[in-house]
Amino acid sequence: HAERRSNMFYKVEYQKRAHQEVEKIFRVLLPEQGLAVREEQIRLCHEMLDTLLGERIALCDAGVGIGKTYAYLVACVLMRKYSILMERNSLPKQHPVVVSTSSIALQKAILSEYVPFLSRVLVEQGIIQTPLRAVVRKGKEHFVCDNRLEQRIEAIRYKQKNAVQREALLSLRKHYDMDIVKDLSGFDRRLVCVPKFCPRECPGRQMCRYQRYLEESKKQDVFLQICNHNYLLADAFHRREEYKPLLADYRALVVDEAHKLPEAARQMFGKNLCMDDIREIAYYLEREHQNVEARTLKTGMYSIFTIIRESHMFSHGIKENFQLTGECEFCLWEGIQMIERMMEQLKGVVPKWVLNRLQEAKEVLECFLQKNSKYVLHLRMDKEKIPVLCAASREIPQLLREMLWDREQALSVILTSGTLKAGKGFARTLQMTGLEGRTDVQSYVAESPFAYEENCLLYLPKTLRKCKRGSREEVEMVAGQIHSLICSTYGHTLVLFTSYTLMGSVYQILRDGIPFPMVEVWRHSQEEILRFKTMENAVLFAAGSCWEGVDFPGDMVSSLIIVRLPFPVPDPISEAEREQYPTLQDYIREVIIPDMQVKLRQGFGRAIRTETDTCVVSILDHRAAPEERYHRAVLETLPPLHIARKIEDVEDFIRTKKSPDYFMP
Repeated sequence: HAERRSNMFYKVEYQKRAHQEVEKIFRVLLPEQGLAVREEQIRLCHEMLDTLLGERIALCDAGVGIGKTYAYLVACVLMRKYSILMERNSLPKQHPVVVSTSSIALQKAILSEYVPFLSRVLVEQGIIQTPLRAVVRKGKEHFVCDNRLEQRIEAIRYKQKNAVQREALLSLRKHYDMDIVKDLSGFDRRLVCVPKFCPRECPGRQMCRYQRYLEESKKQDVFLQICNHNYLLADAFHRREEYKPLLADYRALVVDEAHKLPEAARQMFGKNLCMDDIREIAYYLEREHQNVEARTLKTGMYSIFTIIRESHMFSHGIKENFQLTGECEFCLWEGIQMIERMMEQLKGVVPKWVLNRLQEAKEVLECFLQKNSKYVLHLRMDKEKIPVLCAASREIPQLLREMLWDREQALSVILTSGTLKAGKGFARTLQMTGLEGRTDVQSYVAESPFAYEENCLLYLPKTLRKCKRGSREEVEMVAGQIHSLICSTYGHTLVLFTSYTLMGSVYQILRDGIPFPMVEVWRHSQEEILRFKTMENAVLFAAGSCWEGVDFPGDMVSSLIIVRLPFPVPDPISEAEREQYPTLQDYIREVIIPDMQVKLRQGFGRAIRTETDTCVVSILDHRAAPEERYHRAVLETLPPLHIARKIEDVEDFIRTKKSPDYFMP
């Protein structure tokens, strides 16, 4: 009993010391940071540290400007330091911490900016004795197989090939991580990457750069393993199936950009088959001198995809529910028979991993033929207008719960993002991540320290009319509102659309009538975003991925225009989720509105990026007006703001907040 009391005393004492060091670290970490930001960052770090030391799970919603990355990194360092001291009667445990993110950019920033800077400060302050060591863990498809690279270089030696792509391919002899090589074609990436199943008899195994990378990443002194959500889930799948884990054993997990974890799980646990997959398998067969089988596979599968396309009515860019017509049923059965015969003939003739690729293709066809109830079966068109067979799992929350949260070993977890909270609570996030109903889950909201009431104005025009979606009347009304706002704020505008079609129509009307440079961003056009950032008084029209993850600090964006409330577009997956709710009203309340609020928060986050930014945020959707249905849902989503209804109030705000330099051409 005395020993137990003694251990409890030491644990409390060490926990107190850890919290004291939080205060010390943040006083010296970023001295130029404002007091309000630092205080909120310290509070967030305290919450995260308690979660890690208490072996609990926490949802941490961190507003813009909090600096959540430093908060959880500091918490992880102190957790590791003091949890070792707390284990007074056992050997120190040197388990690494895993940080999972959604974007490569954040992984790079953590590895090359956050960790080196934090490490230097902590060593100088005597918090730690040796520098922190971190590694990025990625799937095999990101790294070069030296053997396959030389085969590919030899194959194109006497062939005509795009000079830039050829140079990128040759540069892989120096760079084994393909993510850092520009201009590498997707086809080349797939052909030279490390295969899913590395043959043990590979002649280059001893000198393999990928194998050396694996050995380096598993060393005992690695403190931080950084990966993406897909890699984290792949490791969890390996552990559940009792395969060899991908990550070194860990006891603490930070899921950054956690709002994207369910989507990563849908990708991970879904099944897809497209014509590009078939061409890739055929290429591997040709390389094994199986030209007849390769030709048979391509011809047979193209015929199957064609029959499926002709049996469905497609709308451009929209997913389509799969219908098992008589023609589809017969062609799928023929495809399965063709692949089975081929696998039987090729057994022992081609490498096992090629047979595995054929098996995967066969399993997708079987899933569609049997109309497997565990999946939502749907189709989408690729660039060549050939259908892609997509099977999305219906069991994502359950899979996440089984593989990540219900582990036998003790696990501390922090899930953090700027958009975990929807409306007044975390119910939607808990449901989507498989954490619903657990008693060991806590939630914490770190409000943004920015003075939104002083520096941001919400404009809900009084002159909006209710128009039919997609009509000419709507296009002209939106164009007129945007024109007035751009002129009132002297450019400096980001216009966020939920529809590329509407964006293109409005752009056509305004492009010759605005006295400021205009840029239109389509899918994944980073060059256009960079061009906008170099301009003065410019206007950026954007949709899709620009709703989040893009930074426009200072006066670059002083007017943010949200054209429509970002309600999710109905698709086969959302239709399947709708079936789980007794009424449409329940579904709208529990799913549609929370999902809209999350997306709206992401878009709103483009407005104020620093403590000194000032911005007008306009919503041109009549449903957001004070007397309309979704006004309350909008106000629940945004921080407290002054609301303007007249364009003159917008002009007064800009004149008051901006210096004379802002209005210079």
